[in-house]
Amino acid sequence: MDDILSTGLAALLAGLLGSIPFGLLLTRAAGLGDIRSIGSGNIGATNVLRTGKKWLAAGTLLLDFGKGVLAVVLVTWLFGAANAPMAALAAVLGHCHPPWLGGKGGKGVATALGVFLGLGWGVFVAAAAGWIVGAATSRISSVGALSAMVVAAITAFLVLRFDAAVAITIIAVYVVMRHEANIQRLITRTEPRIGQGK
Repeated sequence: MDDILSTGLAALLAGLLGSIPFGLLLTRAAGLGDIRSIGSGNIGATNVLRTGKKWLAAGTLLLDFGKGVLAVVLVTWLFGAANAPMAALAAVLGHCHPPWLGGKGGKGVATALGVFLGLGWGVFVAAAAGWIVGAATSRISSVGALSAMVVAAITAFLVLRFDAAVAITIIAVYVVMRHEANIQRLITRTEPRIGQGK
């Protein structure tokens, strides 16, 4: 029972950390209103960049990334390393479906990268490199995100324990699924480049 309780508390803590909508909070604090009313309506850094405030987008990216790292590290410290993969899943789900926003959150890329670092720095480095190469060559944020997820899932099985690798793969697949509309626009060549359009 103690194990079940600690696992539940760990999941709750990670989910709550993940659900903090930094993009929405930062843009409101800056006097820009509700970020959900512009661009794609997303609360993530890519949509925050559409406000024209690069520093706000950078802040959103760092904070969304940081909460992912913190969720895994804190849960590991408080409840043990066995709960780290579950914490990673809970943090990303919390970001994507924050209860305070009716379950409509971001696509989870920055938070996913954060939990990747929490679970294993090698996976994070590989995923970050995938994002940089994908985004730099295409100038399209979603290409970078999709590249990062594919690389992360492959790398995880090479350098991490099986349970952590499975968690990362589930996260990667889910983040890719969250990009369904982007994938459709990539197919039709209507996906906007970084800092432009929807």
